[in-house]
Amino acid sequence: MYIVNSYSFAVILCFVTMLCWGSWANTQKLAAKTWRYELFYWDYVIGIFVLSILLGLSLGSTGELGRSFIEDLGQVSSKNFWSAFAGGVIFNASNILLSAAISISGMAVAFPLGVGLALVLGVLVNYISTPKGDPVILFIGVALIVIAIILNGIASGKMAKKREEKSSNKGIWIALSAGILMSLFYRFVARAMDLDNFEHPTAGMVAPYAAFFIFSAGVLASNFLFNTLLMKKPFVGEPVSYKDYFSGKISTHMVGVLGGIIWGLGTSLSFIAAGKAGAAISYGLGQGATLVAALWGVFIWKEFKGGGSRINTLILFMFLLFVSGLVMVIASGGN
Repeated sequence: MYIVNSYSFAVILCFVTMLCWGSWANTQKLAAKTWRYELFYWDYVIGIFVLSILLGLSLGSTGELGRSFIEDLGQVSSKNFWSAFAGGVIFNASNILLSAAISISGMAVAFPLGVGLALVLGVLVNYISTPKGDPVILFIGVALIVIAIILNGIASGKMAKKREEKSSNKGIWIALSAGILMSLFYRFVARAMDLDNFEHPTAGMVAPYAAFFIFSAGVLASNFLFNTLLMKKPFVGEPVSYKDYFSGKISTHMVGVLGGIIWGLGTSLSFIAAGKAGAAISYGLGQGATLVAALWGVFIWKEFKGGGSRINTLILFMFLLFVSGLVMVIASGGN
């Protein structure tokens, strides 16, 4: 299987993760013109699962290093299988909430609040479990990101008042709930992988390709419960049915599948990079997606249009602090 052998290249993969994690929601925004996000989400999850199989049978099955994808799946212990599977279930619960927050409050609000909070808590959880990198520099970077999240919350609150939108507050609370859950999923998957030795993993543990497949299976299986409930009792709007889903156009379904493939590619690269960068740094850099999504929301979707000079200043400082914090997270891994 393909394995990353240098920290610098692992960081590059984490940046690709950041771009993927911060950009997939554009497909939800595109589909939302004619398609409820609860219906979009089925195609999104299918995209993730299909990609996990394709990567496992390609990159996960080529080369002489490590176990092949099928061999790796065949030897995984029950404990590690269910750990990675649980990671998928937890992620799915959090991401459904994030998707709801995006549909209510937009990308520029939902991502910095939800995913930003997940970044902060997730770095703490993953570093405590697997210490790697300079803790002082790492947590200074995290502190800067916390301030950026607070500024975004203030800006979004002011924007909601300007527009006299009550639903925006609901979106904020949903995004924060998503962030708490999202901070936990990566640790469950990382626990199933032998991060110190992808070339010769400990028996019963898995390499990133098998871990991503098991994780994706957890996402897909749990979606039958989580998304079905959400379709029947949505946060906003009328209930939707499976009949509505199957009546959708192929082109509309493919937008959702594309969203899942984009997110899944970023996640698989994050798992692959974790062997050299460590779980805390790999996860933390990937969750810099908050910055990417905020850029999409502000400059492409114009979610803060008409906010005025005060709100624009808050958004500017949010971006500066996010960038500074991410630079510190990267620097912490070189020590």
